[in-house]
Amino acid sequence: MRLADRLQAERRRRFVGREAERSLFAQALVAPAPFAVLHIWGPGGIGKTSLLAELLAHCEGQAVPAALVDGRDLEPTPEAFATALTAALGSEPLAWFAGQTGRAVLLIDTWEQLAPLDGWLRERFLPQLPDTALVVLAGRQPPAAAWSSDSGWQSLIRAVELRNLAPDESRTYLERRAVPVARHQAVLEFTHGHPLALSLVADRFAQRPDTPFVPEDEPDVVRILLTRFVQEVPGQEHRLALQTCALVHRTTEGLLQAVLEVDDATAVFDWLRDLSFVASGPEGLYPHDVAREVLAADLRWRHRDRYVDLHRRARAYYGSRLQREDQGSQVLFDYIYLHRDNPIVRPCFEWQQQAQLVPGPLGPEEFSTLVAIVERHEGDESARLAAHWLARQSEEVTVVRDSGGRVLGFVLALALERTTDAEREADPAARAAWQYLESHAPLRSGERATHFRFWMASDDYHAVSPVQSQLLVQIVRHYLGTPALAFSFFPVRRPEHWAKLFAYADLVRIAEADFAVGGITYGIYGHDWRAVPPAAWLARLAEREIALTPQAPPTPAPALVALSQPEFYQAVRSALRDYARPEALRANPLLRSRLVAERIARGSEATDALRALVNEAASSLAANPRESKHHRALHHTYLQPAPTQERAAELLDLPFSTYRRHLVAAIAHVQGLLWRWELEGHKN
Repeated sequence: MRLADRLQAERRRRFVGREAERSLFAQALVAPAPFAVLHIWGPGGIGKTSLLAELLAHCEGQAVPAALVDGRDLEPTPEAFATALTAALGSEPLAWFAGQTGRAVLLIDTWEQLAPLDGWLRERFLPQLPDTALVVLAGRQPPAAAWSSDSGWQSLIRAVELRNLAPDESRTYLERRAVPVARHQAVLEFTHGHPLALSLVADRFAQRPDTPFVPEDEPDVVRILLTRFVQEVPGQEHRLALQTCALVHRTTEGLLQAVLEVDDATAVFDWLRDLSFVASGPEGLYPHDVAREVLAADLRWRHRDRYVDLHRRARAYYGSRLQREDQGSQVLFDYIYLHRDNPIVRPCFEWQQQAQLVPGPLGPEEFSTLVAIVERHEGDESARLAAHWLARQSEEVTVVRDSGGRVLGFVLALALERTTDAEREADPAARAAWQYLESHAPLRSGERATHFRFWMASDDYHAVSPVQSQLLVQIVRHYLGTPALAFSFFPVRRPEHWAKLFAYADLVRIAEADFAVGGITYGIYGHDWRAVPPAAWLARLAEREIALTPQAPPTPAPALVALSQPEFYQAVRSALRDYARPEALRANPLLRSRLVAERIARGSEATDALRALVNEAASSLAANPRESKHHRALHHTYLQPAPTQERAAELLDLPFSTYRRHLVAAIAHVQGLLWRWELEGHKN
């Protein structure tokens, strides 16, 4: 046996998958031929060369004349192509094909290097071949548009995009390469079934079988893959665009413009779109899964500061869009996607196929469908309670459907503040949550509390799935978009399973609010939104999103207070009195209020934040001509104070009693406006 024979045997032993492609090729060898050209395409390392070798071996096994030419080292000219083909066939190409009595096959690898020959091949060379010829082209790009626009070639060419290997095929390959079974999942999460990535990681395990695989610790593996994906980057702006594309869920021209901080990102966006490993979708550009992993791993290893900075810029872009009322679940999902590299968050979300899921309100004909879903997963008693709440708070239900309108899951965000004693008494979950609120976090007037009483995918319940992930997105949307939300409760069947994710998300375990229905016990996690309001919560998650180890301790929650309305009004009066003396403001309890905490989360110092809020509330008086006299009284008393109130009245040329009436009205206005901002959140 020759060494070449042993090499071929070993390569065929390691070859897995591609059943559909091999079957299609085998059918094409049988006359009458369904097509004359098979165009196989996909990004670097996807296995095109290995597949061509397998197809060539199949031809040899079937005694079908075949030859393989690699365009890697050829000049893209008809003369160079003809010379290489003559050498491979042993005779002049047209004569060789004419001399075959049956099917004859020509396989051309690395066709992207010969792209300038595409028109010549289609219009000059191929039409001269006998109709028994089959030509297989393999390259990084799909067929040029001219193939499909030509009415003759439309039915004679078949294009096949090579995708990653399926999980079971990937595991088969790893088994053949003797990669330890315990390491398979980590390898699959990095490679996503990409053949070259699987091969390189398997080579690495052959050298070090007992150590875990961490992409950032394997720069050689990442480097080889990176060279397959990115052959040349024109400049720094293009490099930043490529790295951004790897970090965000979907890349749009608007996002690139914001992240790159340029006025026009058209050219660099078009460059990204033309890359072989970047796909275009209705919502933007998406890199090949393993390309995303490789680019992100390379950036974290090569330039950690840039990785952090790009995250920050993308986060700022999504944050600004989330503040617009017309932005929905897709932007929020993109925001959450920034957390996917965190080892705690990553296993708990299904990041694909979100575009096919459509959230919306409950339809009147879907009531029984939701009750049936609850009955399937939680039993008769829970189904009865679901019907109980659906009849009373159907407007608090969000249903996730597929594009055809079929119900895939739902979440009921029960508004506890709107429930009666009798309604809560019927449900141990609502009863326990309300008792906890009364004992530990009483609601103030106008505040809201939510219990995500039922949330589940119709097929997979709480298991990780696209529907489950969309439901979690809807829950976060509720956090961010519910005015005056004070507290939220989140029930799960296996609380220990969710512990790490919920600690990351600042949800605390509240065993006192646990409940049992139908023999099933549910654990409760919760969050006090007065202690850590939405803006501060997002800022905290932003600090954690780029943590690379799950051991990173959570940031301690600030000791915020939930003042009653009288306490709050008194604190506002004190803040006005001390407005011109910032050192005196340091003792004001408003510094630990939700309102000030939100402003601090956006980068303000506490006392400066409080003064700015007071001034903003006071300035709203000046905007109204009927209330401007109240503003002047407040201005000369507290903001730019006169020595005494009597002197302030003189400056305003008002009787003291009239001045006092204006001042009292102004104070009441500032107290009421700040109180509303405290409960509902302040948008500025």
